[in-house]
Amino acid sequence: MKTVVSGIRPTGHLHLGNYYGALQNFVRMQHDAKCYFFIADYHSLTTHPDPVHLHENVTNALAEYLAAGLDPQTATIYIQSDVPQVAELSLLLSMHAYIGELERTASFKEKIRKHPENINAGLLCYPVLMASDILIHRADFVPVGKDQEQHLEMTRKFARRFNTIYGVEYFPESMPYNFGRELTKVPGLDGSGKMGKSEGNGIYLADTDEIIRKKVMKAVTDQGPTEPNQPMAEPIANIFAIMKIVSAPETYGHFLDEYNTCRIRYGDMKKQLAEDIIKVVSPIRERIAQIKSRETYLGEVVAHGAQKARESADETMRCVREIMGIKRF
Repeated sequence: MKTVVSGIRPTGHLHLGNYYGALQNFVRMQHDAKCYFFIADYHSLTTHPDPVHLHENVTNALAEYLAAGLDPQTATIYIQSDVPQVAELSLLLSMHAYIGELERTASFKEKIRKHPENINAGLLCYPVLMASDILIHRADFVPVGKDQEQHLEMTRKFARRFNTIYGVEYFPESMPYNFGRELTKVPGLDGSGKMGKSEGNGIYLADTDEIIRKKVMKAVTDQGPTEPNQPMAEPIANIFAIMKIVSAPETYGHFLDEYNTCRIRYGDMKKQLAEDIIKVVSPIRERIAQIKSRETYLGEVVAHGAQKARESADETMRCVREIMGIKRF
């Protein structure tokens, strides 16, 4: 059975793009692979060192993972900092990670451009820690987005380098995993690009009905088509794309026909879209609230997940120490 590792930084709520993109695929995948899903609290410290809200953010991410359908009895769900072997492996891997290659990563360049006041060593070594997250379980596959492809390639490079230096074939070269299908891409409400946390253009799984209605009604539109079957501008195409995902086929077909015959009323369309989104989000939001209220249950989930993750990590570190010559007297 293939081993799959995936993590999420606890820096904000999950949105529809996460839900229809990776999360629904994770739910299916957990039954077909040995899956490790973790909350990357160490990673969040590189740019969000907020001790007041860190635990709350971790709790939100964990509850939303569970509410979306991840099963802690099937997959291993854990908090990154509950597995200290991750930090140890990151230290050992850093002995063979070179400053020049770390400085050339696109994400590091972007972060220092956006946050020149916070160029820390953790940010520089982010790819090493990510590699540790993956290699600690000797993952075969890693679901990654475009923004993480370079980091995964560096993980593969670190694995090859370790194997070459020590003359072993221990670490696999983890491959990107695309779930065997085209990922559903949910566009944002601002008229361009995909739905994302940093863009502030998303519908979140924790949003109230009223917030959802307000966000959708503010979605960017145009003056409407002036001739039948007119090509859609990107903002309009985005709204239709979201409707195709969340609404009934006949609803989508109705408004598409209205557009193609120049009778579209965007206000009516957005009202319908908001209600259809609410039908999707509302039950998830209720499950999130229920799960968050069960602190004992959440404690049991992370304790169980940490135990399973540490068992895997212990075996890896035992082998890595021996390979590197770190032996006990």
